[in-house]
Amino acid sequence: MKLVAHYFRDLFRGTVAGWNRFWFTPTDPATLGIVRMLTGAMLFYTHLIWSFDLAGFFGRDGWITPEAMNKLPWHSPLEWSWFYWIDSPILLWCVHIACLCVFALLTIGLFSRTMSVLAFIATVSYINRVSLAQFGLDDTNAMLALYLMVGPCGAAYSVDAWRKRRRLNGQLSGAVGEGSVANAARSAQRFIEPSIAANIAIRLLQFNLCVEYFFAGIGKAQGEQWWNGNAVLMAVGNLEYQSYDLTGLIHYRWLASLLAHGTIFLEMSYCVLVWPRLTRPLVIAGAVAMHLGIGAFLGMWTFGLAMIIANVAFVSPWVVRRVLDRQPSRGGPNQGNVEQQSGGKQSRGTVRSPNGAQPSSLTSARK
Repeated sequence: MKLVAHYFRDLFRGTVAGWNRFWFTPTDPATLGIVRMLTGAMLFYTHLIWSFDLAGFFGRDGWITPEAMNKLPWHSPLEWSWFYWIDSPILLWCVHIACLCVFALLTIGLFSRTMSVLAFIATVSYINRVSLAQFGLDDTNAMLALYLMVGPCGAAYSVDAWRKRRRLNGQLSGAVGEGSVANAARSAQRFIEPSIAANIAIRLLQFNLCVEYFFAGIGKAQGEQWWNGNAVLMAVGNLEYQSYDLTGLIHYRWLASLLAHGTIFLEMSYCVLVWPRLTRPLVIAGAVAMHLGIGAFLGMWTFGLAMIIANVAFVSPWVVRRVLDRQPSRGGPNQGNVEQQSGGKQSRGTVRSPNGAQPSSLTSARK
């Protein structure tokens, strides 16, 4: 009995320790910073497109009025939007421009924590006002904006980080002698502040992606058209989404079936194969290829790029630093130690990488 008791005790302790390592290990916010930059740019572009017919979509007398929205069978009173309370076209444009400014500031990382909250609220407001024009792109934008609020998204590759580095350089310059100013500046440049919140934000995004891909694969597997390859043929034959004429694929049904089966396998196995370090690059490469194919052949470039941005969450911070900062991989895939400055002393801190009626021209521009 003691042996059994010891087993369950060790099992419980190991589970708790693994859970804490997965969620609460401080990590370099480099990956979160890159996700913020790319997400902000995507939010800015996809919402800038609304400017071509802003009053038609969001005005009081637009394509679908607020009163008509409330009568939709799937509409919930909880689906709020500040556009419901805007009657003036001038005020509508002012709010729209203000939202674009928020997305731009989020992209460059100025007042990042505040902008991330405002960006999420703005994104949801746009979506809920025109739910009839909602696509997977809008859902992905909202997902990315949501998780940016969780962590310090402006702690790396941002104006906020640059301002902090300048302030730290000034403090170090005043605290050291003239001959050490250059060394102090380089130390400030290399300063990395690990963050538990950054890890949690990235983990939530990773987990959301795994769930999304898995259920997408399950949904496809329930349809016969994905097993016989007709789903791919129907997609490339749809004139609304067709970028290139690939109807000749009908003569190569084996290739259509291979693409369909490969998509199902990738989506259903993503949640398992993306975690091991050896298989992760292959899975991410497959996901990127799939979404680039969606963009190139079905014309849904923004959706494909938004999903690729979400997949960046699985790029380890040390890889980001290696590529963008041209830094040697001090904390490579097998070790995550980075030097930190604390009170003038160097310490070793462990950082683990976490790993209807609507104009079709405008909506297609946002795909």
